[in-house]
Amino acid sequence: MWGRVEQQDFRSRVRGVLLGGALGDGHGRRGAVTAATQLTMFTVDGLIRAHVRRDTGTWHPPTDVHRAYRRWYATQHDWGPDERREDNGWLGNEEWLYARRGPERSCLTAFGDDTPATPDRPKNPTARDAAATERSAPFGLLVGWEPALVLQLAVECAVQSHGHPAAHLSAGAFAVIVHGLTRGGSLDTAVRRALALLATRPGHEPVTEALLRALAAVTRTEPGPGAVEALSTGTGRTAEDALAAAVYCALVAEDVPHGLRLAAAGHAGPLCGALLGALHGETALPAAGLAELEGRAILLQLADDFALELTQGPSLHGPAITASPWLTRYPRA
Repeated sequence: MWGRVEQQDFRSRVRGVLLGGALGDGHGRRGAVTAATQLTMFTVDGLIRAHVRRDTGTWHPPTDVHRAYRRWYATQHDWGPDERREDNGWLGNEEWLYARRGPERSCLTAFGDDTPATPDRPKNPTARDAAATERSAPFGLLVGWEPALVLQLAVECAVQSHGHPAAHLSAGAFAVIVHGLTRGGSLDTAVRRALALLATRPGHEPVTEALLRALAAVTRTEPGPGAVEALSTGTGRTAEDALAAAVYCALVAEDVPHGLRLAAAGHAGPLCGALLGALHGETALPAAGLAELEGRAILLQLADDFALELTQGPSLHGPAITASPWLTRYPRA
């Protein structure tokens, strides 16, 4: 059972993750967000729908999240919401989302058809960028799940667009770290839990080494852009490098603005912002940044809906209910 204090803390951390990630995404662009925030929002939408669809006896979150990514794909090609689509829900009808904000090619090619991928048959086997990791924070908000299941779900959803092990395991590790923070744990403990879970996964070495570099750098160097850049292996803007930069910046950050400034040097703003939001909750986020953040009202609405679904879902819908405002927002079809 969720008590009032637990619900308030959870909602604050959910808001912190979504708003913090968007702040990091829009850092240096006067709050204008990119495809990283768009896809994160549709990840949340997919997870809420997965919970709602349990009423039908169907429970397969990767399928529901994949369908959500297909709705995001429509926003990248259509002029605006198609009112003929009954599965749009409220998020798919938000006109401001119908704009391309620098999506990675890996996402555009992967979500162009209805065929879902699996870990055994991933899409884009060489895709190693951080786009799948950037959209994976919401999996960590499933606080009732065991960490191993959180990692598995994040991986299964990441392979829908990113087949390289370093990319989808970075997504899984990131989700586990967010999960630990949302449960009230420390960042160091959350990272070490992720490392323990990664150790059993084939191809984990680049991600494990990146996280270990981040932990070691905390006591080895003075915080600064140079220290962040030194975490990179020099192989490009990879998922594991972005994850290492985000973890390091969140560990050494004096406050959220400081952490986001550092993260910009490692192209890790969305990841670092989500970590700091999960760690400290929404009240730690800078007011000046929130004031100019694009889509803030929609992000708040989505965060609160997610918190409502996870804490009070049975009072919002059930097998015997065929129509309600909640089912209009999040259709079971």
